[in-house]
Amino acid sequence: MNPLLLVTGGSRGIGAATARLAAARGWDVAISYTRDAAAAEAVAADVRAEGRRAWVLPADVADDAQVQAMFARLDREAGVLSGLVNNAGVVDVAARVDEMDIARWQRMFAINVFGTLSCSREAVKRMSTRYSEGGAWAAAGGHRGGAIVNLSSVAARLGAPGQYVDYAAAKGAIDAFTVGLAREVATEGVRVNAVRPGIIDTEIHASGGQADRARRLAPQVPMQRPGSAAEVAAAIVWLLSDEASYTTGALLDVNGGR
Repeated sequence: MNPLLLVTGGSRGIGAATARLAAARGWDVAISYTRDAAAAEAVAADVRAEGRRAWVLPADVADDAQVQAMFARLDREAGVLSGLVNNAGVVDVAARVDEMDIARWQRMFAINVFGTLSCSREAVKRMSTRYSEGGAWAAAGGHRGGAIVNLSSVAARLGAPGQYVDYAAAKGAIDAFTVGLAREVATEGVRVNAVRPGIIDTEIHASGGQADRARRLAPQVPMQRPGSAAEVAAAIVWLLSDEASYTTGALLDVNGGR
């Protein structure tokens, strides 16, 4: 049986690239999405073309009940979870903090932070050796460890002034959560790391009203180009793999030197 990976927000961008690469490296993959079912199904078709199993799961990670239902469905249909990529996230239009409102901040943290916490909680319940005695998951072969990779951003370090300070703050919370959870479960067979992309050419810029942002900001990058979703996916899949067996609590920058 192949190991099972859940990629949240896996219908596009970094999430889709991660799902496809993970399938090529031997993972069965579950893909969650919120709006674009057709895009999620297309990624699942690519996973199956690699000879792997795939599931498409509609779920808003900002809604804890939907998160729990998603994991319950995986338990019933897919089996033992070995990996989680907390990729689902949003950005908003560029603005100063004094131009933002509480609704924007609540959405930013509900998806980018609380969604990551909720999914990680459910993953730890299924992976941690702390629960190895008894229980349905243990009987099914669970609680043998696993790996969680969170999507942070170089914005957590740079602050994104005049653009996305709230997004940077949310990603700063992800950095702190990654380190804390990694230490909390380090003796329970679960590794937790984060990847911090820099300027990556994905669809997320268009959702923030700046479709050309990655190309426009390329001169600010020491490597003089934006990164690709595939380059970030390579780092994520490495952190999921046994090759990273002694790596936990790491914040891995994939940013072209920025």
